[in-house]
Amino acid sequence: MATADGCDSNGALVTTGELRVLQPIFRMYGQQRAFSGPIVTLKVFEDNVLVREALESRGEGRVLVVDGGGSKRCALVGGNLGQLAQAMGWAGIVVNGCIRDVDEINGCGIGVRALASHPMKSSKRGVGEMHLPIYIAGALIRDGEWLYADSDGILVSTTELSFPSS
Repeated sequence: MATADGCDSNGALVTTGELRVLQPIFRMYGQQRAFSGPIVTLKVFEDNVLVREALESRGEGRVLVVDGGGSKRCALVGGNLGQLAQAMGWAGIVVNGCIRDVDEINGCGIGVRALASHPMKSSKRGVGEMHLPIYIAGALIRDGEWLYADSDGILVSTTELSFPSS
C-alpha cells in the first residue's frame, strides 16, 4: 500500500472528495512506517482520559484519529498508551497534538503520527467526544472512514481502497 499509488490510481475520488490527502504536518513515530485501517474519531483538548478509554477497547486493526485541537502545550499519548494500543490490536494513532515518551513509542509495533513531542502530560478531566466528524490537517474525517499512512503522507477515504500491486 503506497499513498502515492493510491492518489495516482484514484484521481476521480480525489476530485469528488471521497479521497482526501491530509496536509503534511505530522511527524512519524512507532515501528510501523505504513499502516491503514478503519477510523475511530475522538475530539479532546489537553485531556487524554478518552484516548485511554478508546485504546483500552479492541483495536481490530483500526486507527484512532485524535483531534487534540493542535495543542502543543502537553502530550495526549505516551509510551504506556502506545504499548496499550499495540497490545489491543490497533493499527495506528494519528494525533492532531503532541505525544511524549518518544523512545518508548518508537519501540511499539504500531504507526503513530503527531505534530510534535512534549514532555508534559495532559489533564485527566474526561472531557471530549468520540465518533464525531473532525476537521484536521485540511480535511474532514468521519468515524468509519479509512486511513492510509506511509512515508509520503496520509490519505482518508470514504471506503476501503484497492491499491495496484507494484
